[in-house]
Amino acid sequence: MDDFVRTKLVEWGLSDWVEKFKDQEIDKENIFDLDDREIENLITKAGPRMRFKKNLKLLKVLPSISDTGKRKSDFQSDASRLQLPAKRQRQSMPGFAESIILSDVKSIMTFVHERLNDQDKLSDFLKKKISDLETDKRELVGVFGKTGAGKSSLINAIIEEKNLLPSGSINACTSVMIKVEANTHSKYEAEIEFITKEEWNDELWSFHQLLDNNENQEKEGDDDYRDAVEKLTALYGEEWKEKSSENLMENKYFKEIPEFLQSRRKILRCESANELSAQFVKYTRSESKQGEGNEGKKWFWPLVKCVTVRVPNNPFLQHVTLVDLPGNGDCNKSRDQMWKGIVGDCSTVWIVTDINRAASEKEAWEILESVSSLIGNGGECQQIHFICTKSDLLDDSDDFSSADIHEQIVKRNNEAKKGVRKAFNNRTKIKKHFTDDSFKVFTVSSKEFLKGKHLSPDETEIPKLQRFLQELNDCHSETVNYVNGARGILSLIHGANSRGVDDKKAEVCAELERNMNLQLRNVNKEMEDTYTAFEKCLDDGVEKSKGSYGEKLKNFLYRGKKGGAFHKVLKCVVKNGGVYKPKKGTLINLNMKLASCLIDSIDDEFRKTFPNDSERGAFNGVIDTFSLNTDSLFKNYKNAELQLRFLKTEEEKIKAKLNRTMRKQKKRVYSSLIETIEDIMEEGYKKAAEFKGEGVLYNMRETITDHVHSKEAVFERAKNTMLEKLHSLMGKILETLEETMKESIECSFTTDGGSLPDVSTELEMVKKHYVKLVGTPDDETSLTGFADQVETAETWTQTGLPRGSAV
Repeated sequence: MDDFVRTKLVEWGLSDWVEKFKDQEIDKENIFDLDDREIENLITKAGPRMRFKKNLKLLKVLPSISDTGKRKSDFQSDASRLQLPAKRQRQSMPGFAESIILSDVKSIMTFVHERLNDQDKLSDFLKKKISDLETDKRELVGVFGKTGAGKSSLINAIIEEKNLLPSGSINACTSVMIKVEANTHSKYEAEIEFITKEEWNDELWSFHQLLDNNENQEKEGDDDYRDAVEKLTALYGEEWKEKSSENLMENKYFKEIPEFLQSRRKILRCESANELSAQFVKYTRSESKQGEGNEGKKWFWPLVKCVTVRVPNNPFLQHVTLVDLPGNGDCNKSRDQMWKGIVGDCSTVWIVTDINRAASEKEAWEILESVSSLIGNGGECQQIHFICTKSDLLDDSDDFSSADIHEQIVKRNNEAKKGVRKAFNNRTKIKKHFTDDSFKVFTVSSKEFLKGKHLSPDETEIPKLQRFLQELNDCHSETVNYVNGARGILSLIHGANSRGVDDKKAEVCAELERNMNLQLRNVNKEMEDTYTAFEKCLDDGVEKSKGSYGEKLKNFLYRGKKGGAFHKVLKCVVKNGGVYKPKKGTLINLNMKLASCLIDSIDDEFRKTFPNDSERGAFNGVIDTFSLNTDSLFKNYKNAELQLRFLKTEEEKIKAKLNRTMRKQKKRVYSSLIETIEDIMEEGYKKAAEFKGEGVLYNMRETITDHVHSKEAVFERAKNTMLEKLHSLMGKILETLEETMKESIECSFTTDGGSLPDVSTELEMVKKHYVKLVGTPDDETSLTGFADQVETAETWTQTGLPRGSAV
């Protein structure tokens, strides 16, 4: 056994098997020739054996990036041919090569973690820091669009899974949220999450109340009536008409889905996308017309909260989840809460509409306007993509030659883009949250992308969206952050062992604490200024709210002067806490109308303080510029370089962590205005919902009006709640920043490291990995040579030839 095999086993977290490999005389020459039977004899436990086989497979594809002996000269000769700038070098490294580096460094840190004892403060601190290196990057892309816009076909084309999401039926529409993400296993999988039995029981009761009230009334055009009938018929056929809500909860109706009764998730696994699609369609789709083999067929979508579809080995979904979303949320409370949470977490939103009249398409723009505050100040969205589908379709195409059809399609698509952008510029409600740069228009054709009759693949713009997903999937920054963090931790361990800074401890610590306190004062000052600005804006909003709420209430409550069908709408509003979600049309939200002046008053300041784009930091970038100025201390305290290196990486880690925290918590601050109004109005809605019979419309109007008038401080309370949440967030940020950096300084310079393991070898290995990732110009093992090596390895793999054969 040689050092190569021993080092690899240690890196892969398999140090317990070193002796076995040594006994069997496994070395660098024969490790690549091990077959499955021999590996099973060497490693008798399944878990470690799988880990070994996975790492050995990667090692066969890409020669060891840890080995710097013979390979170093190869890198030198490649680097002498061409020196690329750091950015170009980084781009030339394939993603799987970075994954090997990340896997390698994780194995090293796992091994170091195991060697640290639990007997002193510094070891505990280091173990925690190693555990904190892990971050899970996942980007959410929300996909909105009306029925028939082509969302399912678009998603299928982009991820190159033609038959995954059901599409194509003119009478069918997606009725539940569908997440599409990567699977770590080799099969296609659908995970179905149901609403609770209690929630369905409540819905059944509401349906029967609605149907009984509509028995002798005009039912045509009543969205709620049609929605109730559609859901009941989907699940029960015609049988529901003769049954009470109690009867419809009997177990016999749910024999095919015992998971619903047991409050568990149902898992479907299949070998192909087509097979999976056929199985999960009844959990996601609504068939508005019976026929074509659907008679007597049960559709379970009314009981479904969300379906997560997982696709194996898909490069577009490695760290991205696509979510097909209904436009207005849901009347079911748990589904609506999930919808709001997902919408708020989306980093990108796709609005999908038919290219025909895309600029003037009412429903698409209504969807975008209704979610603009949820995805903007109330969310994390950085980009909106307005996607015009079916761009290959052309009126009177039979009158044109093939060349003319191509020319006419390209011309019409360019005109559509200009029209959509012009329409965006006129949408002030959306532009309050998003700039021109964050809005992009695409004209796509899934059909032409697959068949290519009139347009090239690039002209269908599907490849543009694929490239966008690949950029979201790019984990380079996550890999660099992990490797740099590991380098810092190993530097600290090595520095603590060297003990070369003992005589300068007090001096260095004093400098660092002085710098830290100065920086914390800057952060605190910026936060105080922000609080003052918020308070001023909200004071203005309170005054405007007090002066306008009466008129807003009147306009809302008396929109149908003689009543008409408006009493049904108002009844739905008060029954649903001030909100009515029609099957089609604009969302009605009385709470939002009452909060509108407060929200308008704070929107600009909020967006300035908490920008969604990653280039501008929160609180005018004061967190991003926080620094202990360790670089300036390197010259005067050379013996402390390793400790200072650790502190520099800690600085970057805590800033990244705080930015993630602020992105999440700022949503709670923003939503507090509307949530406070909802809480205050709840009692009034409940009273208004109790009225029945003659005079119900008058009584509901008067009850709501009296309730608002009796709560004079409603707007002041909403203002104070937002300021309290803002103050709490700022306090948490300052406290975390100060405590983390204080502890890091203390553990770096004031703790005895006598019991720490020797990590000099691991530090050198991680340093080399880091240099390969960032591609410094003076590095002999820069990515120029590394990328050439990877390209050669890929060629070996594709041809199936052994290493060294002629290609």
